[in-house]
Amino acid sequence: MSAEVLEKLKAGVRKFRTEVYPAQSATYIHAGNTQQKPGALIIACADSRIDVEMITQSGPGDIFVTRNIGNLVPAYGEMLGGVSAVVEYAVSALGVQHIVVCGHSDCGAMKGLLSPEAVSKMPTVENWLKNAHTALSVAEALTAKDERPSDLLHRLTEQNVLLQMQHLRTHPSVAGAMARETLTISGWVYDIASGGVRICEENGRVFTPVEVERVTA
Repeated sequence: MSAEVLEKLKAGVRKFRTEVYPAQSATYIHAGNTQQKPGALIIACADSRIDVEMITQSGPGDIFVTRNIGNLVPAYGEMLGGVSAVVEYAVSALGVQHIVVCGHSDCGAMKGLLSPEAVSKMPTVENWLKNAHTALSVAEALTAKDERPSDLLHRLTEQNVLLQMQHLRTHPSVAGAMARETLTISGWVYDIASGGVRICEENGRVFTPVEVERVTA
């Protein structure tokens, strides 16, 4: 079975080289010979159903992307590592003008927070999810007794995005750029089934749908 998975990946590479690349070769050649200057950093979940380039219709060089379990951003100094390095590099070296924290529906990380036993045999994941525990406390405090489990998951997903936005502001590079007014941040929740995106802009608490213009005949 593992060989079949690899062969499928190879088939994808062949299709890219023979069908996709030729039609966009000028774009790729330009990207390969020009220093990258992405306008935004998107911090998304590692969930295989999330494709931020597709969602935002971005091409090579448009966005800087990092993905991890639960789209988490450890507060500065808590877990200095890959995510912190990406944030610092994106802001200080690449000069991105906007950072997005992108959560999504049916998130396994959020389900793991709600059901700790599901990740009890994965100590690394369990420890990583500590970066979202405050969001769980807030979501539970705001949940009415008669609400469905899906409502709690929905609220937790939003609260987690808001928390990670707070964590972002603790990073020196982010705080400095925001003080200079050269950087803004926003939180997104992407609904996998509908393709819809709701956005909470800087200093807000409410997620508002990105409206689609209706084409009339």
